[in-house]
Amino acid sequence: TSKPMVLFLGPWSVGKSSMINYLLGLDNTPYQLYTGAEPTTSEFTVIMHGPKLKTIEGIVMAADSARSFSPLEKFGQNFLEKLIGIEVPHKLLERVTFVDTPGIIENRKQQERGYPFNDVCQWFIDRADLIFVVFDPTKLDVGLELEMLFRQLKGRESQIRIILNKADSLATQELMRVYGALFWSLAPLINVTEPPRVYVSSFWPQEYHPDTHKDLFLKEEISLLEDLNQVIENRMENKIAFIRQHAIRVRIHALLVDRYLQTYKDKMTFFSDGELVFRDIVEDPDKFFIFKSILAKTNVSKFDLPNREAYKDFFGINPITSFKLLSQQCSYMGGCFLEKIEKAITRELPDLLGSIGLGKKP
Repeated sequence: TSKPMVLFLGPWSVGKSSMINYLLGLDNTPYQLYTGAEPTTSEFTVIMHGPKLKTIEGIVMAADSARSFSPLEKFGQNFLEKLIGIEVPHKLLERVTFVDTPGIIENRKQQERGYPFNDVCQWFIDRADLIFVVFDPTKLDVGLELEMLFRQLKGRESQIRIILNKADSLATQELMRVYGALFWSLAPLINVTEPPRVYVSSFWPQEYHPDTHKDLFLKEEISLLEDLNQVIENRMENKIAFIRQHAIRVRIHALLVDRYLQTYKDKMTFFSDGELVFRDIVEDPDKFFIFKSILAKTNVSKFDLPNREAYKDFFGINPITSFKLLSQQCSYMGGCFLEKIEKAITRELPDLLGSIGLGKKP
């Protein structure tokens, strides 16, 4: 039931907060987000709709289950002090929520922030419907923290939009060079066949500099707003597609655990040491064709398979003996778990999507 969420990411001082102020007309109001040339935003700021302008502390947001931010409590009190909510009576916010994030400072380590910055970003990335990654002409270099961020965005390429902000500060020829340099920096990080959409403009209320491509910048701005509107309009379709994508991951995970368990049972004899047998399987799953067998079974790309290393941690917390084979999780009345999820992925969710496309009420 939550509204679509738009997430703003990128290096410090590239204009993320100014862009939100501009989109919501907050400039010169008491609630404009603080902006400046130095790193200004150190908090995760959630801008949502409310009857009147008001600020909400992170601890209050996490305690209020109606706001859907309560899971953020798991990142600790240090983080909640860096979380802030702002309610604004704005038409656009009736249909969408904006999240402004602290700028990436390449020479700062996670420990210095006092909370797991990447994990918090991942939480918001997993829930975002649209992700604006903002750059400006002076900050195109990609360091470790930005690289890590793009690794976290893997699989969400369709939701990413790159913004080259402050474009009217450059002459045409320079702007072309910067645009090329931005693509060159990002190419190794976004390995998809189709590059993400890049918007080139200056997203703030000031007039564009004279002698720059004002018409182009204005068109880009309008395109971005249309893009945003599209996400709001397609919200239901996006949610169903996301649930289906999640169901596919659950199915892959279930099949992998089942395969690990089956291999373990096959290898165990009366005299075997269960721990040693399983360690052998977890250390080298390829020797037992665990991942390859899943690819043969399902219509899954090898790029969508989870990381092998993750299963070492997973089985470290969840012993293999605590699982039952999928074939044993069937009942006469309830059917089989795996068949149910297969049916949802192949028939039920696509049918639901189709019914929305035809304008029927789902």
